[in-house]
Amino acid sequence: MADTKLDPTKSYGWTGRILRVNLTDGTITTEPTEPYKEYIGGMGLANKIMYDEVPAGTDPLSVENKIVFAVGPLTASGVPLAGRTTICSLSTYTKDHQIVDAHCGGMLGAGIKKAGYDAVILEGASDEPVYLKIDDDDVEIKSADKVWGLGTRATTEALSRREGTDFCVATIGPAGENLLPYSCLINSRNHSAGAGLGAVMGSKKIKALVVRGTKPIYVANPEELANLSDYMLREIVGSNNNHVVPSTQQEWAEYFDKGSRWTARDGLYWALAEGGPINTGEPKPGEINTVGYRCMKSTKDDGPAAEQYTIKMNGCHGCPIHCYSDMRVGEVAADGGYETTGNTCVPNFPFKYMIGILGDNTTVKDESEESLIWNQVMGSTVDDLGLWCNYAQLYRDIAHCYAEGIFERVLPEEEYNSIDWDMFINNDPSKMPALLTKIAQNDSELAYVGHGTYVWTERWDDMKWNDTTASCMISPRGWPVHHSQECFGQVGMLYNTLFNRDDMIHSAVNLQGCGLPIELKKAIGEEIFGSGDAVDPDKDYTPMNEYKANFTWWSVVTDVLHDSLTLCNWVWPMSMSPTKERDYRGDLDLEAKFMKAVTGEEYTTEELYKAGAKIMTLQRANTARGMTDEAGNMGTNDFRNIHDLYTEWPFTKDPDVEPFTEGTDKMDKEDIQKGLTMVYECFGWDPELGCPTAECLDYYDMPDVKEDLTELGLLPDA
Repeated sequence: MADTKLDPTKSYGWTGRILRVNLTDGTITTEPTEPYKEYIGGMGLANKIMYDEVPAGTDPLSVENKIVFAVGPLTASGVPLAGRTTICSLSTYTKDHQIVDAHCGGMLGAGIKKAGYDAVILEGASDEPVYLKIDDDDVEIKSADKVWGLGTRATTEALSRREGTDFCVATIGPAGENLLPYSCLINSRNHSAGAGLGAVMGSKKIKALVVRGTKPIYVANPEELANLSDYMLREIVGSNNNHVVPSTQQEWAEYFDKGSRWTARDGLYWALAEGGPINTGEPKPGEINTVGYRCMKSTKDDGPAAEQYTIKMNGCHGCPIHCYSDMRVGEVAADGGYETTGNTCVPNFPFKYMIGILGDNTTVKDESEESLIWNQVMGSTVDDLGLWCNYAQLYRDIAHCYAEGIFERVLPEEEYNSIDWDMFINNDPSKMPALLTKIAQNDSELAYVGHGTYVWTERWDDMKWNDTTASCMISPRGWPVHHSQECFGQVGMLYNTLFNRDDMIHSAVNLQGCGLPIELKKAIGEEIFGSGDAVDPDKDYTPMNEYKANFTWWSVVTDVLHDSLTLCNWVWPMSMSPTKERDYRGDLDLEAKFMKAVTGEEYTTEELYKAGAKIMTLQRANTARGMTDEAGNMGTNDFRNIHDLYTEWPFTKDPDVEPFTEGTDKMDKEDIQKGLTMVYECFGWDPELGCPTAECLDYYDMPDVKEDLTELGLLPDA
């Protein structure tokens, strides 16, 4: 129930308004958020708008497609790690071009929320390059002719100078302008949202969103919010990925684990910090003001050599963890990249994904000074081009196509010879920007490597690449693993095919890598999932059971929930804690507690989880409408045999070893099929087909979706 003392003239959590911009006729209107609040915000709100307004089978680059930027009730409210943005549109690079969500941190979401909007809908298409300026209630479509063709860095600088440095610039680069399927949006220099979003924006001729918000964010109970925030920082949260033990042995810590992202230690410095080097030291649990020192992400990603180049760890709006590496590497600029670099994920270490595949074609070793230079040259160039990597798939594909002679076989001779392929063996990263730029131009045969593995493997007759372990392709529909079977075996593998792109789920991998002993992980697993049998040691997996299905369901639901609230699933949920006095237990009710403090309304964790499952079911319903069967007919509900498919390598790797043998993460096909059935049942979907049913749509209170799917003949029990 809402707090009766709240000011009825103010909106708490939600702003209550959605901004709609028609790029075809220039119409700018607002409408109420209220009809979408049952889908919370962020991913849920955006997916519902897409479901209602974009017909199944729409071409992602057509004028009929839309883009929905959405934030949640916790965005910019003061809740820790509530600075994400969900952007929903249609995929440009996978089979059937299904609905996908792109996500980014940075400052964009906070700007949209503080400007007074829960979402921004872009529809139609402009005839000329434009950008959208949002300055609270002042919204304008402005000419982008002076920045069209520029990289994301130059565009950000130019539009910041034009409009003001207190605006957040979220822009596409040449890759998006050229409609390359692998293209992204960049805000705040290096915070990216991928999944082909750049190409969809390019098709609409919109270069950027330039956003400033100065309005207050109303919170129902500011004192309770502050107390919860202090409690979370003091007792509950760990480091990046909520790792709760340090990576080195320290006097205060009962445990340590070298894989942990709690990498701070005495003698590890932000060596290029303004004013002189800063020792990360040994920040301890309970010290609120040292939380931001815990994660030294630059050395975690690039190895010890990165220390000397580290300016600081940075972060998104509302983030105390600071997992974003700010570095200054002079040699990178000399090699065609940018001297000042920064990232928090794959573009921070792209060459790492190529080294093993290149094999003898490179002399560069992982985590060496040379690899750091390669990484930063590539990463800064990719971000400036607005080029998306499909969770490193682009880099793996480039390495494979070069090492196996695919490029030499398929590219026209003149085109092949225009690239200095000896760069790899000669350790010359200065040649890499030319290769990446040629891909972003999208006017050559080479550029098909940026159309997605689903496209180029068929075009270049190399389908076998999808079924090799080195490819990391998990779905024959076009996306790679994102913490798959190496993360608790069947748990990670099962959720890797449920979405329409890589899943981006960190709920499970956070627990896996948190650093606690397996006995403690199992105890936590018993409390959350019903049995410690949900949790296996790494590469010592047991057959599928109902508790692993619970774990899979929870991983999906919490991820979707966080993308709707919006919270950073790189750290949330709070499953474990660094506090020994709590026996390392976290607090899984924090989302509900924060929702009450912010909105003034009562929420239970169970209600929020049900909302997450509802949103996932909505996306499943939208996918069924546009998915084609084996005959090419649009509209099918057979997810098990058409959508939730796997490439072969998870079942054929380690050929001399049986599944469920210690030392392998090889999976068993029948066991995975059993797992799919169990997970379908957890959601209430049809246990054979994996699609929503009339019964489950009643349970989730989705009468309009039920009516729609009934008319289409897509509900097996209708």
